[in-house]
Amino acid sequence: MAIAKAERLMNLALCLLGTRRPLSKRELRGSIEAYLEAGSDDSFNRMFERDKDDLRELGLVIETVENLDGDIGYLARRDSNRLPPITLDAEEAAALGLAAKVWQQARLAGAASGALQKLRAAGMPEAEDAYEVHSALEPRIPVHEAAFEPLMLACRDRRPVTFYYRKANSARAEQRQVEPWTLECWRGHWYLAGWDRERGAERVFRLSRITGKVRSRAGAFSAEVPDVVTVRETVESWAGETATRTARIRLRAGAGYPLRSRATAVRDRGDGWDELEIPYGHGLDAWLVEFGPDVVVEEPADLRADVVDRLRAVAKD
Repeated sequence: MAIAKAERLMNLALCLLGTRRPLSKRELRGSIEAYLEAGSDDSFNRMFERDKDDLRELGLVIETVENLDGDIGYLARRDSNRLPPITLDAEEAAALGLAAKVWQQARLAGAASGALQKLRAAGMPEAEDAYEVHSALEPRIPVHEAAFEPLMLACRDRRPVTFYYRKANSARAEQRQVEPWTLECWRGHWYLAGWDRERGAERVFRLSRITGKVRSRAGAFSAEVPDVVTVRETVESWAGETATRTARIRLRAGAGYPLRSRATAVRDRGDGWDELEIPYGHGLDAWLVEFGPDVVVEEPADLRADVVDRLRAVAKD
């Protein structure tokens, strides 16, 4: 069955690429043996529509043309289905190969793999895969949140969305109306940056705190979309990348190695706890909560209060 379908798709693609004028369904049915064997017009129509969609999914640009008499025809122009010359060097090819492997756990895996195969078929040089040959480590971008795909598509298509979002210090989720700009991954967590319509300001949302379905809304964006560099800086600052203050915390001995790697000073208190000084920005309170009872915030007082509020919200859930 798989071979028969592949042959049928190939014959349809050759017919569409080989014609100089649009071909009607009747002409295509008379030119392809598998279509001639279709039991009825309905069966042929269903088969043809599926095949046409499959070819488009594979990357073939198929045009639908209506003539003066109102008849519909199809063709695939060669100039629209020809890749430009591939001029990637070995390092660029290696970067693309690595990028494709990174997405293997996400819904984009099929698209990334297909794009890589097309580039190789068009002459992209093969590159040695250091991650397969020399290392047991392999890069991955984990995507577990159900909100990722609808938000990715909304960012691409510039469509407003609504969703319910639970802040870390709140037990209830609130509905948000957002014009999504981009998705960014930071420290293994995905964040959405966009314009919050109700608050009239830019906001950053952690995808793991989005509950329920993400729903698209009609209409254009009301706020200007900043460039990607500015958006990335916003996400980094919101998630705690930009350090503006210093916190002093107690950390249980033998625990919290990610925190230790960021500390500018570590002192052994001699009671099973260490004292750390950590430069931080927005978002450190959410990170500290992940270490549970192994962390105690000494100062500043507002950071300590934020951590306590988050822990209480988690306890209520």
